[in-house]
Amino acid sequence: MSQSVCILGATGSIGESTLKVLQQHPDKYSVFAVTAYSRLEKLVEICKQFHPQVAVVPSTKQDRLAQLFKQHQIDYTEILTDEAGLVAVAEHPQVDIVMAAIVGAAGLLPTLAAVKASKRVLLANKEALVMSGEIMMQAAEQHQALLLPVDSEHNAIFQCLPNGYCQSERTGQPKQGVSRILLTASGGPFLNTSLNDLHDVTPAQACKHPNWSMGQKISVDSATLMNKGLELIEACHLFSISEHFVTVVIHPQSIIHSMVQYVDGSTLAQMGNPDMCTPIAHALAWPQRISTPVDALDLFVHQQLNFQQPDTIKFPALRLARHAMQAGGVAPAILNAANEIAVAAFLQQKIKFTAIPEVVEHTLNDMENAQANSLETILQADQFARNIATQRVDALRLK
Repeated sequence: MSQSVCILGATGSIGESTLKVLQQHPDKYSVFAVTAYSRLEKLVEICKQFHPQVAVVPSTKQDRLAQLFKQHQIDYTEILTDEAGLVAVAEHPQVDIVMAAIVGAAGLLPTLAAVKASKRVLLANKEALVMSGEIMMQAAEQHQALLLPVDSEHNAIFQCLPNGYCQSERTGQPKQGVSRILLTASGGPFLNTSLNDLHDVTPAQACKHPNWSMGQKISVDSATLMNKGLELIEACHLFSISEHFVTVVIHPQSIIHSMVQYVDGSTLAQMGNPDMCTPIAHALAWPQRISTPVDALDLFVHQQLNFQQPDTIKFPALRLARHAMQAGGVAPAILNAANEIAVAAFLQQKIKFTAIPEVVEHTLNDMENAQANSLETILQADQFARNIATQRVDALRLK
């Protein structure tokens, strides 16, 4: 029986990879809804090919999308708008699977809506879990939603853990023979760049990842290692494990996507070519396996795998993220909000690359922490952090 899929963030890199997998299995999956923020022409192409029943865009883009639909004779897709539209498709009774791939805090409410509607949620939006990890995981348990990680690293960890690990008691301690999680990181485009040279890197250089094709925001996060910091926080929530049991390992080849160590001395690794179609297909079909357009790993080509410790002096974002997870409360939400503001400012060439973690640290130090016991508290902290980070960007702004 075919399953109906809603893709939150259909025009981004994760959305495109999801559609590539779905295209290979038209007998198993159909597209019910797609959403986009700005790439309307790309959204129209998707609607022409996959015939979704609903498309969601910002209200400021609604008229333009309606014009494009008319030009292309698309009369089978309803247009909804803004956050209300995102939530409506995420919790729609005809939807079986939700791909949560909206970048940033904007993905929080629709992802939570999908969880509360007991969907199979394919989690590619790490910020939603960073901001509201305990609330999200409690909601998944309460509503019996299946929350499956799509980030290649978390999907790798999921594949290497014992069966039922994520469904067992959440204590923060490793269990079922697990001793440690090894979270791999490519090191980004500036792994071998000196700290002095980082001051003058450009947005184009920061967005040129050596192994992965990603959007601008996540590419910059990878360049600062903040992406790995956010993933560390996400791993702690997904796998109910304290941050001191998670070690970040730099692995430039991005062939081993992450590892799990066990008390008997075993280390299990999930390997594969760096292509998001693999973890997407795994989460779509779990516990079954389906084919993808990704070639099998050729070990005769990839003969050398290297590993090293991260440099948290050159990349302080990783240290800041770990400290935010240790602090708990709304600190991870503050970290995420400040980082979003700082990255946007860097991409607009308002601040230097090395000012990104400085803005984040300033915001964390300037705000009081509080218990993340409600969505309202988290969203309020998010807004306050954005205001403080914006003020800091203005103070550091390049003349």
